Amino acid sequence: MANATVAVLGCGSWGTALALRLGRNGHRVALWGHDPDEVRDLRRDRENRHFLPGFSLCDTVEPTDDLAAAVESAEVCLVVVPSHAFASLVARLPIDHVRRIGLSWATKGLDPQSGTLLHQVAAAALPDTAFAVVSGPSFAGEVARDLPTAVTVASEDAALAARVAAKLHGDRFRAYTSTDLVGVEISGAAKNVLAIATGIADGLGFGANTRAALITRGLSELMRLGAALGGERETFMGLAGVGDLVLTCTDNQSRNRRM
Repeated sequence: MANATVAVLGCGSWGTALALRLGRNGHRVALWGHDPDEVRDLRRDRENRHFLPGFSLCDTVEPTDDLAAAVESAEVCLVVVPSHAFASLVARLPIDHVRRIGLSWATKGLDPQSGTLLHQVAAAALPDTAFAVVSGPSFAGEVARDLPTAVTVASEDAALAARVAAKLHGDRFRAYTSTDLVGVEISGAAKNVLAIATGIADGLGFGANTRAALITRGLSELMRLGAALGGERETFMGLAGVGDLVLTCTDNQSRNRRM
């Protein structure tokens, strides 16, 4: 973990997949988890047998339960915990260092306590800090299998977006940048509601016509909501919008669709 260039905070399936991606790109990664027993198993097995079995961690990925140590030398700090744990984790981060490097996250959703977007939660805990969000059509298992994937890295700070994208970018993983932080966040949260609706319709046997109608009209609603909250309409026609929506609504790797 010494001199880790990227801190991945959260060792669930998505955090582990992104740590694998970053490790394959040659970066030293501190993969932080809050449960010492889970971290101990990761160190011993060099594999996340609970959340992402079958994929060995790169030698450059070091699991840890020491949050401060994971972040202290990082050039990029990437939060990948569930949305309900986001606020409590951000409040524990070393403020001075995170202000210097910025904070990024691949967490999708709203804060369940306040109903606000995650950048608003982060801004309350870390004022005067640059933020970036990573989102797009990306199942963890397919990223771990090194299947071609493309995501969006959005930030109002172009330098931070470029730095995060450069760490993730590789032959089979493309990271595109955007300035529309709000639009990307809304897309990542609201598409799950539409995926639940689509899964219900498919479960009832309503067929492909209904599925296509739900996705299309759902996208229209998503664009109107996003624009009302300050997002850019073009964002919802990109990877983080229609790309993630189609993925989540049409494939049974989506937990929201399966629900």
